Amino acid sequence: MKTVGRISTYWAIQLIAWTTTSLYWGLSAFFSGTFIWKMGIADLILDVIIGIALTHMYRNFALKKSWNKLSLKSLVPRLAISVLVLSLFYMLLIIGKLYLVRFVFLKSSPVSFIIFLKATQLQVFITGTRLMAIWLLAYHLYHYSRLEIETVRENARLSLIMKEAQLNNLSAQLNPHFFFNSLNNIKFLILENPDSARRAIDLLSELLRNSLNKNVERVIPLMEEMDLVMDYLELEKIRFEERLQTKIETSVNLSKHLILPLSIQTLVENAIKHGIEKRKRGGFITVKVEKENNFIKISVQNSGKLSTEISGSCIGLSNLKERLFLQYNGNASFEIAEMNDDTVLATILLPAK
Repeated sequence: MKTVGRISTYWAIQLIAWTTTSLYWGLSAFFSGTFIWKMGIADLILDVIIGIALTHMYRNFALKKSWNKLSLKSLVPRLAISVLVLSLFYMLLIIGKLYLVRFVFLKSSPVSFIIFLKATQLQVFITGTRLMAIWLLAYHLYHYSRLEIETVRENARLSLIMKEAQLNNLSAQLNPHFFFNSLNNIKFLILENPDSARRAIDLLSELLRNSLNKNVERVIPLMEEMDLVMDYLELEKIRFEERLQTKIETSVNLSKHLILPLSIQTLVENAIKHGIEKRKRGGFITVKVEKENNFIKISVQNSGKLSTEISGSCIGLSNLKERLFLQYNGNASFEIAEMNDDTVLATILLPAK
């Protein structure tokens, strides 16, 4: 919970709620008949201490057991048992407090503690059950509302970033430079190699279709993403010819795992734009998908150097990093680094479910 000044919201609510409850009982006693101020003040202070102590102990226990993350179906029986247990402790502590305060201030006790307990236990137990049920429900409703708000906020943020990623990718693929190179290559291939020209047209149309239709989903099978990457690389290989060498290695079941759309394709496109395209002799791109411990490791390595443009201000990579963080709650990671052998290595680690 947030802090207000030097006192957290949690403690402020605890103090206000239990003090208000104790004051209500004190006023009831004040207007009902004989009232001893010293006893009333002692009752008020001890009531607040007992209420806060019991509920705070429950809070620590619930947080330790991660009850705030349980479904409603799993939480309800635990709440019912907790209310009964807390009510029992509340009854014993309050009755003990009442007996002790009266013994101290009245200097005598007309009955034994056992008789006093039997006479008051039902009324105090019912009061404790009501108070503990209200506190537990309020506490968990607060956490569930915060969780719902946070979930809705993250879903909206992820949806927005996904749309931005899709638009960024479309703008990259639909820009005149990309089309000019692809269509220019196809034009020359029509006379020299009609089969390759037809294949290039198929690849270009498939890329555009995938960009328009498939990428609206939050996650897609890894196999679909790899199909998109292979089509993209094949089309770029027609453009670069011998200047581009490609290699794809996979050692996991691609149909079993899910991935954010355009994640690997973004890395490959980045490798082409900032690596291969800037080298007269071209270079290579290697895409590798493997399992490492409890993660799926996806790496894209290419010839070239890591420029400031790539590492600092590249929208596509920044977008990818943010999408990974939101989708996997911080359990996925993305890194890009320049290696000693004049290559750049981009790596994505995803939890293997």
